[in-house]
Amino acid sequence: MIHGGRSLNGTIAIGGAKNASLALMPATILASGKYKLNNTPELRDVSTMSRLLETMGIQSSLKSQTLTLDTAKISSYEAPYEHVKKMRASVYVLGPLVARFGQAKVSLPGGCAWGPRPVNLHIEGIRKLGAEITLEAGYIIAKAKRLQGARILFDVSSVGATGNVLMAAVLAKGTTLIENAAQEPEIVQLSEFLVKMGAKIQGVGTGRLEIEGVDELHSTDINTIPDRIEAGTFLVAGALAGKQGGAIRLEKCNPHHIGALLVKLEDVGAKIKCGPDWIELTPPETIQSINATTAIYPGFPTDMQAQWIALMSLANGTSVVTDTIYYD
Repeated sequence: MIHGGRSLNGTIAIGGAKNASLALMPATILASGKYKLNNTPELRDVSTMSRLLETMGIQSSLKSQTLTLDTAKISSYEAPYEHVKKMRASVYVLGPLVARFGQAKVSLPGGCAWGPRPVNLHIEGIRKLGAEITLEAGYIIAKAKRLQGARILFDVSSVGATGNVLMAAVLAKGTTLIENAAQEPEIVQLSEFLVKMGAKIQGVGTGRLEIEGVDELHSTDINTIPDRIEAGTFLVAGALAGKQGGAIRLEKCNPHHIGALLVKLEDVGAKIKCGPDWIELTPPETIQSINATTAIYPGFPTDMQAQWIALMSLANGTSVVTDTIYYD
């Protein structure tokens, strides 16, 4: 039950990034040991990934936003449909399982049906690293004695495929080049996490990643980055409040992760102030109509479309919101 007509103002801290957590968690498969992922959000997707990892023999515990994972007793190399169907990010376990154990059985997100968001870039990337891959009864079956370095050029920049291939490549023999790699903050953090585990990666944060495979990795800890979509949603909510609202302040966030959105908010008339880990927004007197076209990072985030449409519904004039993102 929502009682409206109230102003939005004050200060709020931004939580950990869900999409970063969903990449960091499978990365722990790559090396035996105990991990602490701090600032992990307590969300259903995180719980779903934890349940999936537990079916493999990984112990998990989430307390006070610290997720503890123990990967010393992995006994299964399968990601069953009952888990993958709930969250397509579950396919992230493919690369780490093949890289460390030489085998994986991972359900397609749609079971026997490929669906509108295929994972073909994931499959082709792992295949180029030398894995034998077949599709059987809705499952990806992958096998390899040891993955081999390769040059991989993505036709489109894919966050999921970049992350999956990156995790596989860190234990492959030789050098792997990933070109047209995704540059999203979540991929940057995954790269930094792998480096802390002992991986050798150059070009972090760029569209060209060079990975020199190592024989083994080790466990480590990391602080999960703030959720840029959560931050953007609160900022748009503040702008929506208009004259009825006051200034809002976000803390524990990263302004650099949502630069494109901040520019758009200034264009609609909001006043923005930023610090190293905070953002202040004063809502506009009159919301101006501004078009938005989603793009790969650092462009306008596709996950901010709905919020932007809500803002534009109160704007002075006509605006167009266009989605140009390819999902994989």
